[in-house]
Amino acid sequence: MRLCVVGDYAWDVLIQADNELLPGGDSFGNVMLTPGGSAANVAVWAARCGAQVEFVGKIGQDRFGHLAVEDMAAEAITAHLIETDEHLTGSVAVFVEPSGERSMVSGHGADHYLMPDDLPEQALGLADHVHLTGWSLFVDPPRAGARRSAVIGAEPAWLVERNGRPQTVSLDPSSYQLIAEAGVDEFLGWTQDLGVSLLLPNFDEGRVLSGRNEPEAIARRLSELYDGALVVLKLDAKGALVLCGGPDGEVTLVAPATDRLVDATGAGDSFAGAFLAHWSVSGDPVAAARFATPVAAWVIERLGARPEPTPELLPFLVVD
Repeated sequence: MRLCVVGDYAWDVLIQADNELLPGGDSFGNVMLTPGGSAANVAVWAARCGAQVEFVGKIGQDRFGHLAVEDMAAEAITAHLIETDEHLTGSVAVFVEPSGERSMVSGHGADHYLMPDDLPEQALGLADHVHLTGWSLFVDPPRAGARRSAVIGAEPAWLVERNGRPQTVSLDPSSYQLIAEAGVDEFLGWTQDLGVSLLLPNFDEGRVLSGRNEPEAIARRLSELYDGALVVLKLDAKGALVLCGGPDGEVTLVAPATDRLVDATGAGDSFAGAFLAHWSVSGDPVAAARFATPVAAWVIERLGARPEPTPELLPFLVVD
């Protein structure tokens, strides 16, 4: 499956203090500059798991933009990085609590200005699957560009180019707080007409979108809202729940692989990338979730969204 991920490329400034930060005070800890952006993270983890991946995003004509080009090339990703001299390459401040939970402040960099006219229509039209994240939808731009990227492949000319193969679309809602601030009806209005056939929310995103509080009820309601979509609900320390076959379909619980949280940054992105890589080969969402779980577990035991793979991880990156 030819996978195209659309959205944000940004650099993460990750901050983890050794103790409580006091107003006007000082502290030691870990401060790291790492490549990130939710969509870029998904693309990287899908590529590391063996998928054929293309990435569409926007960067500044600055040093960090040049590094982004090098980063995507090093990860063996075909990157369609639109360059602009009007905005700097995106950046995000990531504050990691001692518990491992994280909070983020996203700047309005070049990634927020991906426009419909920027899109590489051939890459999107020929893709078998397009993946979007909520970060491309909460403000406009880049909302119009993200929405356009999800529907190009449905145009008759591109369907002919793909020899009649239908294109599928997945969505990671990305932020329960921003969904709540925008309004659930608004978010549904931005996404329900995009032909989303796979949803990858975490529990809080699913809870806010569905108005339900129990995992199975959340998944079934989301499948109703998105016209029978496959739902993979990420449950953090409780693993994941997979709903196949529409709102009345079969539910499978996937066990967690770790309970040792060091940094939650990129947990959902690594899960999504690994899931898409396996699913593109196997077509089995339950097997894909079982494959993605230990990959995401390895990530959350380390700082940053994209730690360099170590020998202990490499067996998990092989899709059977």
